[in-house]
Amino acid sequence: MLFGYARTLVRLAEESEKPNAQRLTEFTDARRASLELGLYSTAPIHQDFEKLKLTNSLEFMQSVYGPNHPLVQRVLEGKTPEARAAELIEGTKLKDPEYRKQLGGGGRKAIEDSQDPMIELARSVDKEAREARKRYEDEVLSVERTSYGKIARALFETEGTKLYPDATFTLRLSYGAVKGYWENGKFVPPFTTLGGLHTRAAKFKYKFPYVVPPLWTERRPMVNLKTPFNFVSTNDIVGGNSGSPTINKRGELVGLIFDGNIQSLVGNFDYDESVNRSISVDVRGMWEVLRKIFDANEIVEELTKA
Repeated sequence: MLFGYARTLVRLAEESEKPNAQRLTEFTDARRASLELGLYSTAPIHQDFEKLKLTNSLEFMQSVYGPNHPLVQRVLEGKTPEARAAELIEGTKLKDPEYRKQLGGGGRKAIEDSQDPMIELARSVDKEAREARKRYEDEVLSVERTSYGKIARALFETEGTKLYPDATFTLRLSYGAVKGYWENGKFVPPFTTLGGLHTRAAKFKYKFPYVVPPLWTERRPMVNLKTPFNFVSTNDIVGGNSGSPTINKRGELVGLIFDGNIQSLVGNFDYDESVNRSISVDVRGMWEVLRKIFDANEIVEELTKA
């Protein structure tokens, strides 16, 4: 988030000087209000989480380019990704929304004069970042947009109105069944449990990304560990369904869909019922966590009283 603020401020100063039609999309006049709403948000910033995210990004950059690449050396300044991330997060003043407003309103001069370490970092890599973005837009996004249009036309000509639209804010119903699948010779059951969460975390010695929040560990004895947590189903959700309710045949809410398994990534082009699965969080897991871990009984009562 903090580096995102820095990049946005650096680019805002430059893009604002261009004619509206020549700006990057998110900096056009039509999107300015939305951009500023996010940029000057007073939402809390969790410093430990910011360090974790930035460390991960710097480690990824180092692994892709190699430690001796000029860009890597320029960004890390001879430090480890973890140390550099801590230095940047602790040293930046961008955690203060008023400071961000001051930089955003000061134009190019305010950005060029700024000695904030995160702004300095964003300035130093902006040339390469813009080049990477342009290449991605030219070689990936533009190809996808053209190809999707052709595919959509071909589907319409062969299937007519039998197909539902993708992510157009229209109501869609996707039918499926709760069903496990086989992966690498091993059967993946359709349900996970709250107990399985702790078992899997322990298998990896609770190291990232298998870290269990302290409150969850503390209240583990109070929780029914056999409670279903997530489940998979054969629903095809490519095109935009995250956060949608999962309803059973009686019209009851049984979960909220939030992701797909790795085999579903090709769903834009192909669907294989034997392995493609969407993933929902089970309402029984939600209730158990709300009651036993967060003491949110009033919320559970409100949700279940009907």
